[in-house]
Amino acid sequence: MIIQPRTRGFICLTSHPEGTAQNIKNQIEYVKSKGEIANGPKKVLVIGASTGFGIASRISAAFGSGAATIGVFFEKPAAEGKPGTAGWYNTAAFEKQAQEAGLYAKSINGDAFSDEIKKQTIELIKQDLGQVDLVIYSLASPRRTHPKTGVAYASVLKPIDVPFTNKTVDFHTGVVSDITINPIDNEEDISNTVAVMGGEDWKFWMEDLKEAGVLADGAKTVAYSYIGPELTFPIYRNGTIGRAKDDLEGTVPAINALLKDINGISYVSVNKALVTQSSSAIPVVPLYISLLYKVMKEKGIHEGTIEQMQRLFSERLYTADGQVQLDEKGRIRVDDLEMRADVQAEVAALWEQACTENLSEISDIQGYRDEFFNLFGFNFDGIDYNADTNELVNIPSI
Repeated sequence: MIIQPRTRGFICLTSHPEGTAQNIKNQIEYVKSKGEIANGPKKVLVIGASTGFGIASRISAAFGSGAATIGVFFEKPAAEGKPGTAGWYNTAAFEKQAQEAGLYAKSINGDAFSDEIKKQTIELIKQDLGQVDLVIYSLASPRRTHPKTGVAYASVLKPIDVPFTNKTVDFHTGVVSDITINPIDNEEDISNTVAVMGGEDWKFWMEDLKEAGVLADGAKTVAYSYIGPELTFPIYRNGTIGRAKDDLEGTVPAINALLKDINGISYVSVNKALVTQSSSAIPVVPLYISLLYKVMKEKGIHEGTIEQMQRLFSERLYTADGQVQLDEKGRIRVDDLEMRADVQAEVAALWEQACTENLSEISDIQGYRDEFFNLFGFNFDGIDYNADTNELVNIPSI
């Protein structure tokens, strides 16, 4: 079939198998170009492994340190005449490249919040790897059914105390406008969001993995978070999502206590603002990212997801001296370049000027669009999007 991008708001409804394969290949080539990650992980479980930081983590582990990887995700395969999701195609391309490189790679498709998928994953680890030495937790879902109670929770993206009004952009059209987001209706909005995006499921995973004996001595686990600039605080860090991120970060001591007798440790990594399926859904953030990209590219310090994850592995988690650099709250910071004072000052100045008329000049809105469509396999040079392509792509291990 011929697959063209079809969008609805911040969602792309189609994805291109050849384009997503090119995206994965580009990320693999970047990691290989940086050389081997000394003392890197060798057996890795990535929970939320099919897009964004998750797939970039899997690539960094596999092609940076030769790791065997198991990826867990919830994606939709193609049907005849209907493309699969980008995460499905990403994983198919990753497994194919891993096999060609002689690397172990298997995947599990299902609800990672469920006990069933946790058990299935543990059995696969026991059968094929014995134990894992790194667990990446990179789930991004708007809903969660609690595995113990069966209660279904839905997260909300809202400020907590007062309405929040600020600029935003429709990145498809480049129109800058003001948006007002009303605060939560009740405290349940907070607790529901924490239930979906907080640290409980990460802790459940680590408890089950530990009890099953599939964590190696000295195993590490990392979950991903974001802080961002003050202008996004009302909708992000001080809003419902921020409460969930606080809960995620607050889970570290409990997991550290759990892993103490196997010399294991847990971290939260605070990452840079990047174009992902999740970030595109947050008002204000696309405008901020398009300005941020402009500033960071001009300074020569821009990073995408694969650059972020490769640096996390090589310069934070697996350093030559074994020391992990942490901030005052015990977090890894790979948002350090984004949050540099000179970068933030320039972005803040551009924010005040930003309007529909000057956006293409003062921002990298085109770079934002390209990265958004790249997520779904579009806007890559050398691919004929008017030609027929085979949508029925299988993941080798599924």
